[in-house]
Amino acid sequence: MSRALRAALFALAAAAPAARPQDRADSLAAPRVRIINPDHDAVVTGRNVAVVLEAHGVLIAPALEHRPGTAHVDLFLDRDLTPADSAVPFWTPGIVHLSRGQSWRTLENVSPGAHRLIAVLVDANHLPLTPLVADTVRFTLTRRR
Repeated sequence: MSRALRAALFALAAAAPAARPQDRADSLAAPRVRIINPDHDAVVTGRNVAVVLEAHGVLIAPALEHRPGTAHVDLFLDRDLTPADSAVPFWTPGIVHLSRGQSWRTLENVSPGAHRLIAVLVDANHLPLTPLVADTVRFTLTRRR
């Protein structure tokens, strides 16, 4: 990953409020998650895609903490969501667990073409929150010429 891309990713992740506690007013709001990067319908050049997220109305925390009222994000790249009453599976191509409470991830070696990315808030047992809290973006990846 280039130095410029790392710097940009760090700046985006530092600005994303996903991993910090929410203020009282926000914590009373319904949980929501948003994919900040890539933008919807973005054209991304290269092999890697920097994904940056933000969440509101819920405290993002590592899954291992098993704290009530917390969640983390799982990503689905070019995959349909798993059933709402089933845990998101591990070791499945196209599914990325952000179990440590991260607000960003670089997806590496993504194939060129059109893609769909879904971010879903899940509990410590990797079950989607009820009601479902998700965001979807579509983007196109092109290679450098």
